[in-house]
Amino acid sequence: MRNTTLIYIEQNGKYLMLHRTKKKNDQSHDKWLGIGGKFEDKESPEDCILRETKEETGLILTDYRYRGIVTFVSDIWETEYMHLFTADGFSGDLIECAEGDLQWISQDKLLSLPMWEGDKIFLRLLFDKKQPFFSLKLIYEGDKLTCAAKDGIPLKMT
Repeated sequence: MRNTTLIYIEQNGKYLMLHRTKKKNDQSHDKWLGIGGKFEDKESPEDCILRETKEETGLILTDYRYRGIVTFVSDIWETEYMHLFTADGFSGDLIECAEGDLQWISQDKLLSLPMWEGDKIFLRLLFDKKQPFFSLKLIYEGDKLTCAAKDGIPLKMT
């Protein structure tokens, strides 16, 4: 199992998104994601998200919030615990990202981008700034989301 972080940075109704196009053997190739990555030894979720944001974007987070944890279960990949954050405060200038193209996308267009189905579930939760900390479990068979549960309660699959 692995621990990762993911953050959605917001500015003026737009979110900084990464279009994953540059890494070889990328399970998220051509999908749009927030910013994040794998924990390094001895890192807390906050340590990891601060480091990953700086490495991938050049930005230094000044106002961010830990919003939830997502457990990804897959028949192909190892189980992943992803620590979710949002931010609306940062300093610095965007740099070129080695993993893909960074782009500010308006909230109303976000859910129409190519992304994992489970990402759309937690993005809707993150859009609600009053949503308390949550636990989301997502079960995939290949690329298909087969089951989702929020705080231990199954969600209806469409």
